[in-house]
Amino acid sequence: MVLRVVLGALFVAMAAGQLASLREMPGILAAYGLVSGAGATALAVALIAGELVSGAWFLARPRSRAMVPVWVFTAVAVVWVLLAVQAYARGLTVTNCGCFGIYLSQRLSWFVLVQDALLLLYAWLLLRAARRAPAAPVTAGGAPDQDGPHDEEAV
Repeated sequence: MVLRVVLGALFVAMAAGQLASLREMPGILAAYGLVSGAGATALAVALIAGELVSGAWFLARPRSRAMVPVWVFTAVAVVWVLLAVQAYARGLTVTNCGCFGIYLSQRLSWFVLVQDALLLLYAWLLLRAARRAPAAPVTAGGAPDQDGPHDEEAV
């Protein structure tokens, strides 16, 4: 649960910085050498939306067993990793990785690659935990019990 709250706060902060820098985000993403123009704009919107969805979900419902926010988090992490690794391997100069838009900028370096690798590790941990989580008990009405198990003798 703590990991979800921390990652939720991180992704919401990333999305907030990117939203505040929305005009600059296509240019920041174009520096990675894979997209430009409308493609960079679409990628910026998709990354921000993914960060907001998974981040807000993790913050609002850290005990949720839903897989959608975990898969969205994983997809966003994979995109950031792919952008960074291919640009670094090609020797491109990326002066601002864009993680927080124009805020807290850092140039693309091995340190950013380590941060991105940690995102992948966290995604793997989230996926592993979600798969190991027990299924929610079913209530008398047939719907999953979202509050978790209850002691029937205490009722």
